[in-house]
Amino acid sequence: MEINLSNRTLFFCFLLITTGMATTAGLRFDNKSGEFKIVQVADMHYANGRWTGCLDVFPDQVSTCSDLNTTDFLYRIIRAENPDLVVFTGDNIYGHDTIDPVKSMNMAFDPVVALKLPWAAVLGNHDQESYLSREAVMRHITTMPYTLSRLNPNGSKIDGYGNYNIEISGPEGSPLVNKSVLNLYFLDSGDYSKVQSIHGYGWIKLSQQVWFQKTSLQLQKVYKRHDHLNDFCGNLTGIQLCYAGGFGYHASGKAGWPRRTRVVSAFLEKTADGQWGGVESIKTWKRLDDQYLSARDPLVYLKIHQHQHQHKIE
Repeated sequence: MEINLSNRTLFFCFLLITTGMATTAGLRFDNKSGEFKIVQVADMHYANGRWTGCLDVFPDQVSTCSDLNTTDFLYRIIRAENPDLVVFTGDNIYGHDTIDPVKSMNMAFDPVVALKLPWAAVLGNHDQESYLSREAVMRHITTMPYTLSRLNPNGSKIDGYGNYNIEISGPEGSPLVNKSVLNLYFLDSGDYSKVQSIHGYGWIKLSQQVWFQKTSLQLQKVYKRHDHLNDFCGNLTGIQLCYAGGFGYHASGKAGWPRRTRVVSAFLEKTADGQWGGVESIKTWKRLDDQYLSARDPLVYLKIHQHQHQHKIE
């Protein structure tokens, strides 16, 4: 039996959980700043590089705009933010328009590969709309250089492709060096409904929910994709939800509305003896693909005595 969870807090692409369990992960918080930074890239809709035009731009931009604008934006944001991890949250390629989906994926992810950055990805509803199946698309992603993406958890019967988690360890030289301080969960929310009586997009299935509940602890944040013009954050039943906004130039948007990305930074607290402790706060903001890579709407979520407070920075 499939349960429609599209109106629940588990409809997401990736989420953050604070933990304290042992880990052997290679990613860790910075020893000097106590920070771990993620750049989230949603809806690149990559197709055929310079041969694929842009959607929803001004008429005078049409002749010079292509997928390469998306590539340029990705390079700019990585160099500006210097993230520890880049997360691609679906519709990485636009299958309908790709001539060769493997080549399209290689071009789409080329900046993180060229810069040798750790990265992870999940699928949207358009990635598999060429001659490759959804499973084949995700399998190719898992073979690419520097990716931490995985097909599915070992030994688990689970719906979809691209269900996995990535643990972030404490800083070198700290008591948390071998502990999982932050846990990132990635779930495949599917493409389209397979239930005749339910129209529209797919959703998180019961098997995914069960796996998540068995392996996770306290849910902190959920970061979503897929609504290109939505980029806001809000609180639903005590869980912070954030949209990333549309990144790619071959994705629908709005002329004059810059493509954008979301940046997420987690910060550790300092204990009374000067050591790094658990996650104290999570800060998020947007970056626009304009002349200045403008930062917009910074928010800080503070975790104090297990109560969460949202503060907007003016």
